[in-house]
Parts: sequence; structure tokens; C-alpha cells
Amino acid sequence: MKIVAVIPARYNSSRFLAKPLADIFGKPMIWWVYEQVKKVNEFNEVYVATDDDRIAEICTKYNLNYIMTSTAHGTSTERLFEVAQSIGADYYVCINGDEPLIDPEIIRRILPINKTENEIYVANLMSEIKNPVEAVDSTNIKVVVNSKGYAMFMSRSPIPYPKSSMDFSYKKHLGVLVYNYLALEFFNNTQRNAVEKVEDINELRFIENGEKIKMIEVVADTLSVDTPKDLEKVIAIIEERLQIGGGKQ
Repeated sequence: MKIVAVIPARYNSSRFLAKPLADIFGKPMIWWVYEQVKKVNEFNEVYVATDDDRIAEICTKYNLNYIMTSTAHGTSTERLFEVAQSIGADYYVCINGDEPLIDPEIIRRILPINKTENEIYVANLMSEIKNPVEAVDSTNIKVVVNSKGYAMFMSRSPIPYPKSSMDFSYKKHLGVLVYNYLALEFFNNTQRNAVEKVEDINELRFIENGEKIKMIEVVADTLSVDTPKDLEKVIAIIEERLQIGGGKQ
């Protein structure tokens, strides 16, 4: 069974220009993500998928495998589908390029055991929200699941609404997903519907059209870098880890 890891990296992020190249102790953020991802021995190949020559140059400098993709893609899932046109695999694991703290053991939790034939397969990691501020932060995508562990809905708003009780563990999705080719093909060939448009959440394309997303809960302290403020937090965490580890990168 062949599993390929893909790290989408876009230069023109609306909230943080040149985010994959942001400096973290002398190395670009994309390097930190790639180093964590390649520790997952189950991956047959690891690629950065980018649409920008500046990111490609950095990949060459640091010996990161990369593949150039179109500048027209509006989502990371579309970018993965383009990668799948030239790189065959049973599964494609998407790890967002803004997750420099991602733990390889966390990534392993999403890897399928068996190959799925003739049906769409999508899975996504999620973790419990510990800080109430994260529940109201629109950059964190909240998710509710059914009794079988499949996503019922995702939103940038806090869901569900605590009308009758506060006794509920809120969950957020993490930037690690796995797709088979059929799932990527479905996404590429299906138009955005109303809820996906208003929430701006890729995964809603599957849910709105009746396809299942398996949600896998993990305990994770990862932090997505959506803004320069997030980068400051990540740098502080990595600095603490380097001090504990004797300064080794």
C-alpha cells in the first residue's frame, strides 16, 4: 500500500504573506513541517506542493522534495488532486504547511490500515479544545461528530450551542487529512455549495453532498500558524523545546 504525504505551501496567504518562508531559528517554517513529516516511516514519499518559485528555491536549498502546481487553486484539496495526477498512490495525506509543531506520532494516527476500494475515503484528525478562547476563534474550525465518529458539521462558530448544558467537550479539526484518489476526484468535480461558501471550509463539500468524513480524535498540542501572532507563540514553544533538548534542531 503506497501512502504519499503532501504539504501544500502557498506564498500569497491573505492573512500572512510568505508564511511558509517565515523564519524560525534560522530555518523557514516549511522546513520545520517537512522535518516532522518525514519522520513518519510509513510514508513512501513526501512532497511540498507549491505554486511559487520562491518556495521552490527554498525547497531546493534545503533538499525538500517538491512539486510545482497551478496558481489557480483555491484550496489545498484542489492542489492535492493535481499532485495525484502525476504521483500515483493509494492514499494522500495532507499536512498543512503551517503546522511546524506537528507530532509524527499524531500523523500516524490517521494512516489507514487497509486499502479502500471503489468508494470515497476521507479522514481528518481532531482534538479537544482546552482554551475557551479557541472555541470562539474563527481560525479554529470546530467539529461535531455522530455516534460512529463521522463529522456531522464543521463551523468557524462554536458548535454545538450550550443551551441546556455546559457539559460538553468541544473539538477542533487539525490540519491533517487523508484522501484516496476517488475522494480527491469527487472534490475536484463537485461545485461549492452554499454552506461551504459561507463558512469557507473545504471539508464541507463532502458533508453537504452526503459523503462521510471519519474524524479521529488525538491529544495534540499543535498550533497552526495563521497569523504573525501565532508565529510568535510557535517560536516560544520551539525555543523551550530546544533548551530542554540541548539546542538540537
